[in-house]
Amino acid sequence: MENRELFAAITTVPPVIVRLDGRAFHRFAKVLNLKKPFDNRFSDAMADVCRDLVAKSGLSPAFAYTFSDEISLYLEKLPFSGRVEKIDSVAASFAASALTLALKSEEPVAFDARVIPVTPDYAVEYLVSRQDEAWRNHINAYCQQALVADGMKMRQAAAKLKGMPSKALHDLMHKRGVNLAKTPAWQRRGILVYRKEKIVTGYNPVKNEKVTARRSAVVIDRDLPLFTSHKGREFLKKMVGT
Repeated sequence: MENRELFAAITTVPPVIVRLDGRAFHRFAKVLNLKKPFDNRFSDAMADVCRDLVAKSGLSPAFAYTFSDEISLYLEKLPFSGRVEKIDSVAASFAASALTLALKSEEPVAFDARVIPVTPDYAVEYLVSRQDEAWRNHINAYCQQALVADGMKMRQAAAKLKGMPSKALHDLMHKRGVNLAKTPAWQRRGILVYRKEKIVTGYNPVKNEKVTARRSAVVIDRDLPLFTSHKGREFLKKMVGT
């Protein structure tokens, strides 16, 4: 029977990015009564999902980048002999389960997943583009909610904002007392979750002396640099090992 499984034999080689996207999360947000334009509880839950993907999923990504309902995992080593179908299905199902637990939701949650073959250099450009999308998502979320608060329907607000120049969007929010460049960094630039080594000090009772050791901890970074800046690109290059 196994020889009738579609795509089961398709494999890839590292490094790859696995991108996860929430399915029908607009409805999910309504059920959970999430705040707009950004909900801290949901952001914390997505960060927790990324932490669990890094530390507990068995996929062992080097890091996870998230904004809105999207997660990008960078895998330098591949589980399941690089089988794309297996990587996708495990990543999506694990993320859905982890988010359900993090939000204590009684509503089913679903993610889709895709594998993107990359080089370290391309991974940098990919992350730059995703952070650009996080910025656009951030602007649209604030502006759309402002127009809805003024009495517009969601579809009307989306239609009005479509194609509107960036300066006009900023002006729209300035008139309402919001400087989009001063909103929380995680809303504008996303969140990165990764392992970081640190030195810890302990005590050896046998030798009666202090000792130091390296320990790896999972870090949730909500204050990321702008990836298009020199500092941001150097940060990303370090993340992907170039």
